[in-house]
Amino acid sequence: MTRISARGIDFGDIRTDFALSGDFPAAALGEAEAAVDSRAGERTDHTDLELVTIDPPTSMDLDQALHLERTDSGFVLHYAIADVAAVVVPGGSLDGETRLRGQTYYLPDGSLPLHPRVLSEGAASLLPDQVRPAALWRIELDERAEPVSFGVTRALVRSVARFDYAGVQADSETGSLHPSIASLPEFGRLRLASARDRGAIELKLPEQEVVADGDGWRLELQPRTDADDWNAEVSLLTGMCAARLMIDGGVGLLRTLPKPAPDAVGALRRSARALGIEWPQGVSVGELLAGLDPNAPDTLVMMSDATGLLRGAGYAAFDGVLPELLEHSGIGAPYAHVTAPLRRLSDRFSTEICLALSAGTAVPQWVRDALPALPDVMKGSDSRASKVDRACVDLTEATLLHGREGELFDAVVLRGAEGKRDAEIYVPGPAVIAKCAGNPPEGVPLSVRLVRADIVTRAVKFELDVRVSAPAS
Repeated sequence: MTRISARGIDFGDIRTDFALSGDFPAAALGEAEAAVDSRAGERTDHTDLELVTIDPPTSMDLDQALHLERTDSGFVLHYAIADVAAVVVPGGSLDGETRLRGQTYYLPDGSLPLHPRVLSEGAASLLPDQVRPAALWRIELDERAEPVSFGVTRALVRSVARFDYAGVQADSETGSLHPSIASLPEFGRLRLASARDRGAIELKLPEQEVVADGDGWRLELQPRTDADDWNAEVSLLTGMCAARLMIDGGVGLLRTLPKPAPDAVGALRRSARALGIEWPQGVSVGELLAGLDPNAPDTLVMMSDATGLLRGAGYAAFDGVLPELLEHSGIGAPYAHVTAPLRRLSDRFSTEICLALSAGTAVPQWVRDALPALPDVMKGSDSRASKVDRACVDLTEATLLHGREGELFDAVVLRGAEGKRDAEIYVPGPAVIAKCAGNPPEGVPLSVRLVRADIVTRAVKFELDVRVSAPAS
């Protein structure tokens, strides 16, 4: 496939449109620069644990480090999370600024961090060969990698190595994984099987990413490796344990998602029939999707249609009375965000709750006071982050295709037209997902004609060329 690059893309307008700024008020920055570990006297020294991190290769805001041990009875997972609550003063200027931001925003030409980089990429980040304050989870698991016991304490930790997903994948294939994660493939496969048993719905859609290409930019579909999935299962397991602590303790902040509506499941079954995909009775949505060939065009269509099952995600804060909805249906269990406090506001508060509940002490009042407002803060920042991501991709798509109006492109229809909504297609070169008029059939390779690529409005649109019944090349 020919690689297509676009020059001269300025993402500054997107920052302006969404009121994003990388600058911090002087008082907040001063607090970050002067930050000290306020809980230093409460920590157990666990610097002997050979923890490692797994993150994208350019990341510096390292929230998590893990050590996984295979035992005669199962596994022992140690998962260190940056202890951000110990370096952010409750009620201070930095605390207030992070509540306005909600999370870190990532754009192709740089991030806009939740915390000043002196903390998020420095003193609080779990960088290798640095002693850091952390909330250290210890989770004991049986032979099926199901949790038997768990808890979290304040500790001093030190990461001994940093890895990225591609490197972990390559090492797993050659049998040369670092000893601290040598059991990760077995653990990951068992946890993925557990997810299917729980009825979890995992969507493996192509993820568009804008990446630098010399002095320009291009679009790529990021491949999801087995290592991505195994590492994700570590975080998911920890979030499920955190949710159980909160529910049992009667105070917390859950990430929730209602069960799919019956009509959405029915629509997915109709798509499966139209595509000739067998869906036996008794097989759950999650089992069906997990069993599809990830490289088949029909799988892209099914995964796209299945996004209709995962609607209504939210946050539920509670203190004394449990919320009506406890579960996250995509995970198939109650779940809480606790593993990314450098990048996501809610995790600082959720981790503090888990530390208190695990120790049998009172949840700090500053945490309880903040709980009622957190769902709206996080929902708002999640929405903004999603729109920022989409705007960056839309701008790149429009720039890559501008001037090529009238050309034919190969495409696969991801989602058919419905009512006034046009179909959605995937164009492999240059990795574009866009609207298409003309009511093309789902899952069929075809040719489409580019009719619009507007850089100002960031809009791209195709139409089905009825004169062409086969792919363009």
